[in-house]
This record gives sequence, C-alpha cells and structure tokens, in this order.
Amino acid sequence: MATSYDYAPLFRSSVGFDRIFNLLENAQRARSISDWPPYDIVKTGDDSYRISVAVAGFEQSDLDITFQSNLLIVTGKKQEATTEGYLHRGIAGRPFEHRFELADHVRVDGADLKNGLLSIDLVREIPEALKPRKISIQSSPALTSSRPTQIDAQAA
Repeated sequence: MATSYDYAPLFRSSVGFDRIFNLLENAQRARSISDWPPYDIVKTGDDSYRISVAVAGFEQSDLDITFQSNLLIVTGKKQEATTEGYLHRGIAGRPFEHRFELADHVRVDGADLKNGLLSIDLVREIPEALKPRKISIQSSPALTSSRPTQIDAQAA
C-alpha cells in the first residue's frame, strides 16, 4: 500500500522551505528503489559521518562516486564475467545506484575500498559567517555626579 502525502497546505503557509518539501517528496519516491547493496550511515563525530556500502565482488574500477550540489551518487557496474564453470552463483554482481541527499555545507572528505566495504567519509564544515558568535555588551558611562540635579522652584 503506497501512501502519498499532499504538501500543498504547507506551501501556502510557509516561505523558503521548498527544498525541504522536495527532499520529502524525493525520499518518498526513492523508497521503492532497491536497497541493494546494503549500506550503513554512521555519525563518527560532531560534524563527521561515514557511509559504508557492502560491495563484495566489486573492484575499484567497477565503482563510481559523484558529488554535485548536495547529492552524492554511488554507482557500481561490474564488467561482464564469464558464467561458465559456476554450479551456483550467490554473490550478486548486478549494477546498483544509491543516492544520498546531503545537508548544506557537507562535503566528501574521502573514500576507501577495503575488504569488500566501500567507506565514504563526510564532513560538515559550517562557514565562519554562519557560526554562532558572542556579542559583547557595552555599558553606558556612569554620570559623574552622584547627586540628582534639582531645579529651584522659584526659577521654574
């Protein structure tokens, strides 16, 4: 049973959240796509993440990682191998594509293929202009006289 959500009421009452609604719609559509090969997303620090994709049987030349405008695409396509000699073929080698929407200011720090696991390191680098900063409070100079000024009743 597929459920579709209508975001139109939210569009009418909000300004500047278009990207969030697009992400929700894309995530809903992407659910039907295969989750093969399996992957993990791990938060390794305050501003660092790692995506690990199980790519057993794939070589480095069979894999491609592309990052463009907050979208990370991991694709794999094995070279055609001969099928003769196999009595059972259980290790899947079919082509795949995984798409990951990344938040603003998240960049790919590196990738590594080891023991059939493709690890992609991500780092969030918030620009100095967007980081919280401390604002100093200035106090106004105190009056030199501690006695309040009085107006003479006759002069007034």
